[in-house]
Amino acid sequence: MFESPRRVLLGAVASLLATPLLAAPAIPDPVESTFWAAEVQRGDLPPVAERLPQAPQVVDLESRGRTPGVQGGTLKTLVSRSKDIRQMVVYGYARLIGYDANYHLQPDILLSFDSEGDRVFTLRLRPGHKWSDGAPFTSADFEYWWKDVANNELLNPSGPPDFLRVEGALPKVSFPDETTIIYEWDRPNPNFLATLAQARPPFIFRPAHFLKQYHGDYADPEALAEAIEDVRARSWASLHNKLDNMYQFDNHELPTLQPWMNSSSGKKIRHLFVRNPYFHRIDPNGLQLPYIDVVEMEIVSPGLIAAKANAGETDLQARGLDFRDISILRKGEADGGNYRTLLWGNAVASQIAIYPNLNYNDPAWRAVLRDVRVRRALSLAIDRDTINKALYFKLAKPGAMAVLPASQFFSQENRDAWASHDPEAANALLDEAGLTERGGDGIRLLPDGRPMEVVIETAGERQEVENALQIITDDWRGIGVKLVMRPLDRDILRNRVYSGDTMASVWYGWDNGIPRAYTSPAYVAPTDQVFFAWPKWGQYYQTHQDSGEAPDMAPAIRLMELLNEWELATDEAGRSAAWTEMLKIHADNVFAIGTLAEAPQPVVVNKRLRNVPELALWAWDPGAHFGIHRPDEFYFAPDGTD
Repeated sequence: MFESPRRVLLGAVASLLATPLLAAPAIPDPVESTFWAAEVQRGDLPPVAERLPQAPQVVDLESRGRTPGVQGGTLKTLVSRSKDIRQMVVYGYARLIGYDANYHLQPDILLSFDSEGDRVFTLRLRPGHKWSDGAPFTSADFEYWWKDVANNELLNPSGPPDFLRVEGALPKVSFPDETTIIYEWDRPNPNFLATLAQARPPFIFRPAHFLKQYHGDYADPEALAEAIEDVRARSWASLHNKLDNMYQFDNHELPTLQPWMNSSSGKKIRHLFVRNPYFHRIDPNGLQLPYIDVVEMEIVSPGLIAAKANAGETDLQARGLDFRDISILRKGEADGGNYRTLLWGNAVASQIAIYPNLNYNDPAWRAVLRDVRVRRALSLAIDRDTINKALYFKLAKPGAMAVLPASQFFSQENRDAWASHDPEAANALLDEAGLTERGGDGIRLLPDGRPMEVVIETAGERQEVENALQIITDDWRGIGVKLVMRPLDRDILRNRVYSGDTMASVWYGWDNGIPRAYTSPAYVAPTDQVFFAWPKWGQYYQTHQDSGEAPDMAPAIRLMELLNEWELATDEAGRSAAWTEMLKIHADNVFAIGTLAEAPQPVVVNKRLRNVPELALWAWDPGAHFGIHRPDEFYFAPDGTD
């Protein structure tokens, strides 16, 4: 019915570097786009031969079983929030270096790159590459970001991002010529290249020609003062940061390198993204990508996405669809719908994971949640088989939060750790933790006499979460624990978690459930507040000890030590050893309570849309959801084509 992540990733290797090509592909004569033909005829836009880099990326469609397409058409897709227009940066997946379908790192925006011992990285640009407004894209854009943005205290008080720090030390960055950038560290930085390929990339470059108009060191003072007043910004720095939003993608004036550029401004129900006339990829016939001229992104209520997909109101949709939607989607398809429902594998470590907040502000509750016996008991009490049967028709894999079989670090022992349905053992662990007193309703009492009511806050976006928590409510009541579910807006939930006001929360498991030795294990160490079990430990690391709390539990401290060992390792064996121990620590300590993994992800595809993989992996990072599958290569077959 669908291909497992293991089969999807079969043949992937752990090499970080792009395999050198034996021979450069021939560059076909470029063909002018009909979409921009009028602008070219009027002289408002140069012909395509002048818009492309001297060495464009010629995509190899045949080797991936794809067919050359035709330009044109509007692709419709749905999102549930205004800020989700940033998905166009995710789906577009134009990166300096990007993953191919087999998770090899390859140059994309870059012409090539070299690594010397993971210490010295040489990045080479494509000569003649241009931003979407036609301005040259050169090393000056990297120099501007490094010197005038990342290291400007007004724009970045904390300095350059953490992935550029090796044991606290920043690199030496040089710009020998307009197409060469060199990053050099004294010690290895093995995560550098993979970070550039992320779903949310760090953007170590900026359109200098545009942003210098708003930079205090370059702009005309009078024009800058007027611009600050127009938007009522506090300073030039706040104005610059407001406009410098390459990931948010909501500033239609900001030049981009993505396949589609934002043509909308302000808050709208529908946002339009039109083809980038200077995009650097072409097909073997000389057609400039993307094939599709316009992407229309409509903002709808989360609960309407499945219904609109069923009604044929989207051409490509997976975001906002869950396993529970498959039956209605398949029915609509059978009833003559204009779409197909594909079932892809899912790369998250757990479909539904409960995160006890070890940094909760309530001292008594914090002590309870930090007792590993309590977390183990809560996990053992969950009847995962019932959840699997009720929500996933037994197609998911029950277990703790662990990496998936597609990862070289998969361990059945880790998946099974504290994940069997054993209420008797769970009761014994809670008794052992000293929670023996109960109220008249059978609910256990905390040492201070309060009932053991675990309040779990959710984003209120997935019905499957609420359904699963209903089952878990009954499971936990059997061990004397009351579960109280509290749905919130996603942003409110995150802010409450980060501030320590949330006792426990529900989210997906690790986005990357398929790590390899070259994958940085930073996300399984307390380095980021987005892991809801330790937000303040993450803040402590992210702010260089300026806020948050230092990890004060031995397992968490050991995770940080192992992360450092991975960063200093010089071979795969050393990095694998660090990964293996870190995953074992998570399995033993149940920092997050996993439930089930590997449930199929429905993907709705218009029947005329071509080059969409039948079998693939739906993954945030690595993968960027649709991004790794290159939507710029998708195209609509002409009407009447089967």
